Amino acid sequence: MGDVIQFKKPNLNEKFKNRGLCRSGFHKWEVQSERRFDVKQGKLVTTYRCARCGISKTEAK
Repeated sequence: MGDVIQFKKPNLNEKFKNRGLCRSGFHKWEVQSERRFDVKQGKLVTTYRCARCGISKTEAK
């Protein structure tokens, strides 16, 4: 007969990690790379990445 493994019940912090604020549109944006140049637009581009959920966005200056 096999061994019985006890699983740890996740607490609320682990269960709802990266869900609440980002799902409502309140991301925590951090600058990914300082300056990049977009050839098609001919402008400097800043890349942002959300610290909570990991999605990224670009903004032309």
